[in-house]
Amino acid sequence: MKNVWKSCRHMPVAPIVSLFFVGLLLFSHFSVMAQSKEYVNSLGMEFVLISPGGFIMGSPSDETYRDPDEDQHKVTISRPFYIQVTEVTQAQWKALMGSNPSYFKRCGENCPVDRVSWLDCQKFIRKLNDLGEGKYRLPTEAEWEYACRSGTTTAYSWGDNMDCSRAMFENNTRRDAKRCVEYIKDKGLKEDSPAPVKSYGASPWGIFDMHGNVWEWCQDWYEEDYPEGEVEDPEGPEDGNKRVRRGGSWFKHGTYLRSANRNYAHPASRYRTTGLRLVREAS
Repeated sequence: MKNVWKSCRHMPVAPIVSLFFVGLLLFSHFSVMAQSKEYVNSLGMEFVLISPGGFIMGSPSDETYRDPDEDQHKVTISRPFYIQVTEVTQAQWKALMGSNPSYFKRCGENCPVDRVSWLDCQKFIRKLNDLGEGKYRLPTEAEWEYACRSGTTTAYSWGDNMDCSRAMFENNTRRDAKRCVEYIKDKGLKEDSPAPVKSYGASPWGIFDMHGNVWEWCQDWYEEDYPEGEVEDPEGPEDGNKRVRRGGSWFKHGTYLRSANRNYAHPASRYRTTGLRLVREAS
């Protein structure tokens, strides 16, 4: 080791710096490789490891149904994280909290928990963290979209067109959002309701129902304008009065399911269309 240090002392500074950063990247790479790709906790909540990377967040100007708050910008996710493979189910919520707040109990315990506020989610997370099985939280908005896209650049992770066979949406016999009702009935699922998790296919990264079923709370306060330029691990503004929701739901139109679509609600709001999915931080 002493001889190596003597050799390094006589090297130009630039190569030493380059070697340092190459070593850092290799360390990060092998740290991710050393992580288990999947994790299941004592409540049966399944997680998949998401590797660091960069992506273009937001939608292109020509994407159909895009909104003004979706300006494209480059985002780097610098740390690996585990994201829950499904939305938190009614059974998982009840096992930890002792009760089931869902409006759609008739849907079954394997359906996503609904009618939970952002504040309710924080209580669930605190209690889950007290089990000592890792550190859990809601995903940031950037982490959510990164995982939802699963390496794709299209409007949805399966392509650019709405598809009733790919996700639970427009299952509403009482409103104009009913295009998928007949398909859903033929599939043996309930009308005017979310579906049991994993009723539809997974994304390219093995994640279910990020498009549709129920809206999912994110950690961030909502702000209409994204930060300018390239950003790393954005966490949204420091304060606000609305929290971000993502993914759309069974209740309304497929346009809300787009990977870039943004929505928000007061953190105390409880809707029968809204649930959650968690992140478990990678060690």
